[in-house]
Amino acid sequence: MPHHVPAFEFSEDALAVRAHIFDFWCEHGRGPTLREVHEALDLDRRRIKAAYKQLQLGIVITVDEDTQNCNLLKAPPFSSFPSQVSAYIDDEFHSFVGCASESIAFSHMPPFKDKEVRLEGFCACCLEPITLVSKNFELQSVSPEGIFLHISSSPYDWNNFTMELMCDSMNFVIDAEHADRYERQVARRGVLVNLDQAKQFVKFVADQRMWDYHWKPGVMMPEIVVDIFRGMGVDVSNWDG
Repeated sequence: MPHHVPAFEFSEDALAVRAHIFDFWCEHGRGPTLREVHEALDLDRRRIKAAYKQLQLGIVITVDEDTQNCNLLKAPPFSSFPSQVSAYIDDEFHSFVGCASESIAFSHMPPFKDKEVRLEGFCACCLEPITLVSKNFELQSVSPEGIFLHISSSPYDWNNFTMELMCDSMNFVIDAEHADRYERQVARRGVLVNLDQAKQFVKFVADQRMWDYHWKPGVMMPEIVVDIFRGMGVDVSNWDG
């Protein structure tokens, strides 16, 4: 997933596969297998894998292209494996969330309209629990109050191949002191983003995901991402230089 990929259009196969992935994950709390995609869309293995690779290039999903089954790892806001945040709907576990940032947008998807989503995470520094309750893209409660999204990698390093590094470096912290301690634990400097700013950051994609069947491939342009955070009032000095 290199930076500055020229604009392109998803194929009809990719659009259909994308829609199926999100519909399936919302319903079942996990991603579909190749067989389940095949049964739903009547596509063979090669066409499914080609669609997956397009969707990865367009920053929609993460797959392991070196595996024979092109293993589906992420379709933000969903993760196929245990992550920093778990989502609960009607007090039942639904799925793991791709990262702390994406958890802010989880309740905005059409199948979850008017449903209360509880997001259980933890402070990256001390692993103390953090709980957010969201409904229709609006936070209903946050415990403890005053938490931040901490980002411990630069946009210039995001999406070199997949979204893994970006997602892994987006975590909740209880406060600035815990953020500083976490940075020393992982030997990385980062930036602090409050929850209002985090919502602004994910809003563009969240307003399209599942709402617009034809939403365009994403493009990774680090300098623009940095400017977006700076424009929201985030101190991005640790990304300068």
